[in-house]
Amino acid sequence: MGAATGACRASRNGSSGGLYFLRGCAKLPAAGPPFLLRTTVNQHSALLVSVVAVPVAGVFILPLAGRVSATFRNLLAFACGLWAFLGSCCLLPVAAAGGQTVSRAGLCFGFDVALTADALAVFMALVSSSLSTLIILFSFDYISHYDNQNEYYAMVSLFLGAMMGLVFSSNLVLLYIFWEITAITSWRLIGFFRSADDVVRADKSFLVTVFGAVLMLAGFVSLAQTAGTWDLARLRDAFFAKPLPPLAVVLILSGILSKSATLPFHTWLPDAGVAPSPVTALLHAAVLVKIGVYVFARLFVATVPLDGSWRIAVGAVAAASALISAGAALRENNLKRLIAFSTISQIGFIFFALSLDTELGLVAGLLYILMHGLAKAGLFLCAGILEQATGTRDIRQMGGLAAGMPVTMTAFLLCAFSVMGVPPFGGFFSKTALFVGAIEQGSVALAGVFLVGSFLTVLYLLRAATLVFFGPARDRAVREGSPLMVATVALLALLSLGAGVFISYPVSFAGAAARQMLGVGP
Repeated sequence: MGAATGACRASRNGSSGGLYFLRGCAKLPAAGPPFLLRTTVNQHSALLVSVVAVPVAGVFILPLAGRVSATFRNLLAFACGLWAFLGSCCLLPVAAAGGQTVSRAGLCFGFDVALTADALAVFMALVSSSLSTLIILFSFDYISHYDNQNEYYAMVSLFLGAMMGLVFSSNLVLLYIFWEITAITSWRLIGFFRSADDVVRADKSFLVTVFGAVLMLAGFVSLAQTAGTWDLARLRDAFFAKPLPPLAVVLILSGILSKSATLPFHTWLPDAGVAPSPVTALLHAAVLVKIGVYVFARLFVATVPLDGSWRIAVGAVAAASALISAGAALRENNLKRLIAFSTISQIGFIFFALSLDTELGLVAGLLYILMHGLAKAGLFLCAGILEQATGTRDIRQMGGLAAGMPVTMTAFLLCAFSVMGVPPFGGFFSKTALFVGAIEQGSVALAGVFLVGSFLTVLYLLRAATLVFFGPARDRAVREGSPLMVATVALLALLSLGAGVFISYPVSFAGAAARQMLGVGP
């Protein structure tokens, strides 16, 4: 890369005509939402720290609160998630205007604990914290009759805090620490039911992701030794005129792909479906699998961009993952495993969008993160309601549920429409931006592969919906889940639709993040 890095950045600064399609979808200014306020860059440094610290503190507070009252513990867990979300909202105006909020504390050996809230970090924080908060709300009734509730809420809160810490980290050591915390917490959450099979599957997910993390750490060490720094901003300067070590790139990409359950490291994610549905929604849709995508964007797009050959390789791996996983979903009868294979497939779409390394490609990737998170969280939570109502995950053993569960059916279909890319749902705009960006970039062959993957997405989701809701009715009485659970999935379905109807708002902020990543002006 190296001297090529400067040329690479220069070539990325061109404006893409495809963005006019998205900006023309609603008559709102492309420069940003009308509610943006300008503020001093470091005004909210303490708030930035609290967005990470409050959910992390939940791991200590929530088990104690559970000894006092289950209701008190649940409300505190919800408050931790809500604090992370509202704090991220407060960081939004500065980030959307092209600024950063920074909090830095010096420690021994010249190491800094540094948090930076730029547009990319705030975008990911908003998606993760909002979905995590809704998943916590859904959990109130869903896990109310299970054991280990104190540990559940403690681990979910720590997981969210680690995600907040990871997206705001501005050095590799801190990023790696939070990366490993997410692995530990997800391991405990996947094995929530504590059966022998659950523990084996939880151990599998832990071993695969930690193996990848060790490879990634070795890559980080290689980068730091070459550049003489762990700081992301200094890494950017250090590699502006020198090539990236190829071995470091391979090691880091291996870690990223393992966490994102991308081929060939994908097998742990479908097996994680043994966890409660709120956990699978958290891992498969909202947070965990998006961590790898985020680190790819942070490191290999915004900090030390990969050259063309590496980006083509990433796009090819993403295409294979998307196509093979979509085919697996088409043959799957376990509803949660089917949705998990769908997640693996859709993550491939996101990697492909980011590998385009253009403004439109990055906007498409960020929009995809949001739209997929909303819709897939809704699908997994609907799957949880269906499983509790029918006692099975086999879509062939459900059938005829439309009459008894009309709200759940409607929410499932609306979320599925977004994943399929049906207009005017949010997924339509992210997929359209991806295909337009790929064609503009000249990646016509890979775009064709993803078009086939999109067609398979329609087939497997329609097959699942047809068998579950309109198949032959079984001789059993079914009813909707609790009002709180049904309201949560209904809200996610409406958000999936609303994100498309009001597409200019997410496009505006995603565009600001993309321009920051490419190093171009607002």
